[in-house]
Amino acid sequence: MVLGKVKSLTISFDCLNGSNILVYSSGDTVSGRVSLEVTGEIRVKSLKIHARGYAKVRWTESRNAGSNTAYTQNYTEEVEYFNHKDVLLGHGRDDDNSEAGLHTIHSGRHEYAFSFELPQIPLATSFEGRHGSVRYWVKAELHRPWLLPVKLKKEFTVFEHIDINTPSLLSPQAGTKEKTLCCWLCTSGPISLSAKIERKGYTPGESIQIFAEIENCSSRMVVPKATIYQTQVFYAKGKMKQVKQLVANLCGESLSAGKTETWNGKQLKIPPVSPSILDCSIIRVEYSLMVYVDIPGAMDLFLNLPLVIGTIPLHPFGSRTSSVSSQCSMNMNWLGLTLPERPEAPPSYAEVVTGENRQSSLAPIAAFDDFERALQGPLFAYIQKFRFLPPPLYSEV
Repeated sequence: MVLGKVKSLTISFDCLNGSNILVYSSGDTVSGRVSLEVTGEIRVKSLKIHARGYAKVRWTESRNAGSNTAYTQNYTEEVEYFNHKDVLLGHGRDDDNSEAGLHTIHSGRHEYAFSFELPQIPLATSFEGRHGSVRYWVKAELHRPWLLPVKLKKEFTVFEHIDINTPSLLSPQAGTKEKTLCCWLCTSGPISLSAKIERKGYTPGESIQIFAEIENCSSRMVVPKATIYQTQVFYAKGKMKQVKQLVANLCGESLSAGKTETWNGKQLKIPPVSPSILDCSIIRVEYSLMVYVDIPGAMDLFLNLPLVIGTIPLHPFGSRTSSVSSQCSMNMNWLGLTLPERPEAPPSYAEVVTGENRQSSLAPIAAFDDFERALQGPLFAYIQKFRFLPPPLYSEV
């Protein structure tokens, strides 16, 4: 798009440590260039950048205040992580249209370097949810006398890394439950469920090995199943909004009366999903594995085991001989593309995912052969469209 003599205004980021991964964490230095291409000589007051990182939630609720009165209550909250401004060329007095202090830019392409440091405090991982988001961006603004400014915004991805090699995430998760069915005055035998997984922490692309025993002493036919759920929780003005979404599932064999089924490491693969967000005061993203028994005509017997989806995979030998940053570089090559320029807001989930996929509970899941291919699949493609691909809504499946 040509804006007078300004042919293009672009933003590009430098990769960290010579790699091709454009992902940042707390304390990292974000650097890059603003490129300006003009078709003729122009006079410029200033060229600025504005970098910002924040979490924001917003939703509305309708309330009745009487038989003929209703109103809508808005709930909003925001947490700012950083707000950086810098002048790359000229001065900051953009309301001054005088000729004094103007800079002349000649025809051609010109580059202006920028650099700023992310704060050392924990930063929430980039995220797009139903009622809130965590976003990080850099905006360039070109100001000229007597003309509207030319602006361009470009997002970048921040990960608050979660290392699943920590003891709390390596501990096994287990539980047992039992249910007795009643029909009028008749009572059948109990249905019992015991389940265990090897650890609490996993990374996208891994398969969870489920060890379970289901005993059906009732008179009904039951079906053992397992699902992974993502729960998004948003907080504002003392209120909470929660969205539960199905991530992945599996179904066992039907179990007739008096029969027992054992799962010896039945595998449920984790699709490419956003990591857990645990340290943000207004947005939390949590995961759980539900192992349950589907009982026709009665409430299901279910067992919830908490999960944490991390970013640093399990070390194969249980000892960490390399640094966290080097492990991330080895295992996050799927994030190696620059986020595209986005002068406007990103497309909605419905615009990116087809209706057919949104109706399928397995939409985010693909048949990948190994972890590396899993991480190079749908998530890699979707990051090019500005954000993580959320799983289908619980209500849609």
